[in-house]
Amino acid sequence: MRFTKMHGLGNDYVYVNCFTEQVLDPQDVARRVSSRHFSIGSDGLILIMPTDHADVRMRMFNADGSESEMCGNGVRCVAKYSYDHQLTEGRVPSQPVCERLLRSALPEAEAIREMTVETGNGVLTLGMAISNGKVQQVCVDMGEPILTPGEIPVRVEGDTAISTPIAIEGYDLQMTCVSMGNPHAVFYCLDVEALDLERLGAAIEMNEIFPQRVNVHFVQVLSKNEVIMRTWERGSGITLACGTGASAVCVAGVLTNNNDRQVLIHLPGGDLQLLWNQDDNHVYMVGPATEVYHGQY
Repeated sequence: MRFTKMHGLGNDYVYVNCFTEQVLDPQDVARRVSSRHFSIGSDGLILIMPTDHADVRMRMFNADGSESEMCGNGVRCVAKYSYDHQLTEGRVPSQPVCERLLRSALPEAEAIREMTVETGNGVLTLGMAISNGKVQQVCVDMGEPILTPGEIPVRVEGDTAISTPIAIEGYDLQMTCVSMGNPHAVFYCLDVEALDLERLGAAIEMNEIFPQRVNVHFVQVLSKNEVIMRTWERGSGITLACGTGASAVCVAGVLTNNNDRQVLIHLPGGDLQLLWNQDDNHVYMVGPATEVYHGQY
């Protein structure tokens, strides 16, 4: 199996071009290739596949073999791979918000192109800033956040889960739950480095109020437009970045009055720019995608 190792801010996956390769048991392959000490090492496996509904289709599997609906860092890498390896030529942008954000992120860009990716959360539109013939920055229209508890899903009373109390590992916490096609629980604290993320993240992920488990994010507010976040990803554990999680943090910050609609988020692997656009209620995410190496497994 030929593969490409890529990462978005250190959130790394093994990518397989299924236009030319075949993966018969992706759950098993994901577990095998993700082992940090005995294999390639990654947060999971992402398949880039043909589809009739978009330029390409993405299937994403966590390190434990479970399949997830979407991965924000992963889908940026799918866009870079697809353009850089001629799976798509891209199109003239139809998203003025993405084009504006990309030109701000990479003023020297030679061109801005657009493509679509089919995911478990539907078909997403991505803008790509091109420099030296390669994709350098990607803007993802992450769509509208889901705030209804039954659709996230989370078992709580009420129409939303905003600053909802929860007791975990002896701590009385407040969580704000958002789905960006996959479930997220956001918590605010004074110092994200001081908390025991491994213990708290694992306990929250598996709590019975989350029927499909949950991605866990702790956030430290620096200002109305700047925060720091750390992540425990469902099925993968502590990761250096989470794109859907950063999108959820952007939304949660507005709902809890912790930040404005446009926010710079510092993750262990680097920075993401997020905008919860008031005009269309969509969340837009801008960040890099990096190709590390190719190999054969």
